[in-house]
Amino acid sequence: MFVRIVKMSFHSKHIEDFQEIFEEKKEFIRNFNGCKLLELYQEKTNPEVFFTYSYWENDQDLENYRNSELFKSVWAKTKTFFNDKPQAWSVNKKTSLK
Repeated sequence: MFVRIVKMSFHSKHIEDFQEIFEEKKEFIRNFNGCKLLELYQEKTNPEVFFTYSYWENDQDLENYRNSELFKSVWAKTKTFFNDKPQAWSVNKKTSLK
């Protein structure tokens, strides 16, 4: 399992639009085969910056999602709201304390 982190920065006028799309699609994304967790974060000092954290069983599951109609439709809308290029990382969790 690995974590996919995506950083997105939006024009202020589109923050609500993005949040509506996320709210509408989050269950579909979370229930996509191989997705074990989905989280959305908003930067405290810059409300235009958001991060998604998604946990995936394996690389192929993420690739299947990225090639799905669900991803293509969500991304097509979301990317029109950006005020900066998004960044993404796939990382292996090393330690987690609770």
